[in-house]
Amino acid sequence: MDLSELKPGEKGRITKIRAVGPIKRRLMDMGVLVGEVIKVEKVAPLGDPIQFSIKNYSLSLRKKEAKDIEVEALQ
Repeated sequence: MDLSELKPGEKGRITKIRAVGPIKRRLMDMGVLVGEVIKVEKVAPLGDPIQFSIKNYSLSLRKKEAKDIEVEALQ
């Protein structure tokens, strides 16, 4: 599943980042790395952007960028 499929309050462990080039570098610079646990905080009314928390800080990603991040859902 990809990160955009998680609902607010759900957590997932990042398993793969499919983005390439500058977008992948930007995600990695923000701490979005394979193995990290990421939690969906809230989703904008129209579904874009999505706010996440990772490594004790918050970040927002466009739905398009979130679809490039594969996660396994955690309980």
